Amino acid sequence: MLRAKLSVVPALYMAVLAVLLSACSTATVDQTAGWSPNKIYAEAKDEMNSNAWDKAITLFEKLEGRAAGTPLAQQAQLEKAYAQYRGGEQAQAIATLDRFIKLHPSSPAIDYALYLKGVVNFNDNLGFFSFLTRQDLAERDQKASKESFEAFKELATRFPDSRYTPDARQRMTYIVNSLAQYEVHVARYYYTRGAYVAALNRAQIAVADYRDVPALEEALYVMIQSYDKLGMTDMRDDARRVMEKSYPKSEFLSRGFKSNSDPWWKFW
Repeated sequence: MLRAKLSVVPALYMAVLAVLLSACSTATVDQTAGWSPNKIYAEAKDEMNSNAWDKAITLFEKLEGRAAGTPLAQQAQLEKAYAQYRGGEQAQAIATLDRFIKLHPSSPAIDYALYLKGVVNFNDNLGFFSFLTRQDLAERDQKASKESFEAFKELATRFPDSRYTPDARQRMTYIVNSLAQYEVHVARYYYTRGAYVAALNRAQIAVADYRDVPALEEALYVMIQSYDKLGMTDMRDDARRVMEKSYPKSEFLSRGFKSNSDPWWKFW
């Protein structure tokens, strides 16, 4: 009986050894172990040029560690943020940029970091501002567009002569127009569903918060129509006088609401 038990030990030992050897044979080998920081950077750029964003991110992360404390490490961090953005990892890209801005406040590349942060949120916001779906407009979030605007605003304020500032200013204008148009779309959404008080409130927000944007014409028209439905004739007539003075040739007054056949952004 004892001999039988002892014979099991070598067999068990061999089984465990086989598992360990198998694990070792499948362990990931770091092919960059002998590479210089410059070689890692060059390979990462090649991966980016091939749109292999995941591979580029991995290489830039290795480079951050290998070249820690050097300008190349800072460059790797910015490049990683861009690769994350292009790879569809917007949240990770923003986190990387926020970390860069916090750790390197005096970096000569801060203007680019702010610009890229604005662009990441700006492009994430394009999907949010696409009114091609049936999603309830009242459920949409404006967080991305506002954060994009703030990043561009900081860039334009701190670095007015930056090469990225002119484009940032154009995007800021677009965002303001978009936010105003968003409020009007929500107001119109409520109006078409008979929620006239809610429609009036959203149209008033657009009129109060924004200046010299195309969406204000429709906002005033929503106010006129909502006041009319609510039986507030004096307020309706006041709003109409303002609209006639501000937009004497408005098609809203003669034709009503425009068709939904075109995306909203074709108005700009």
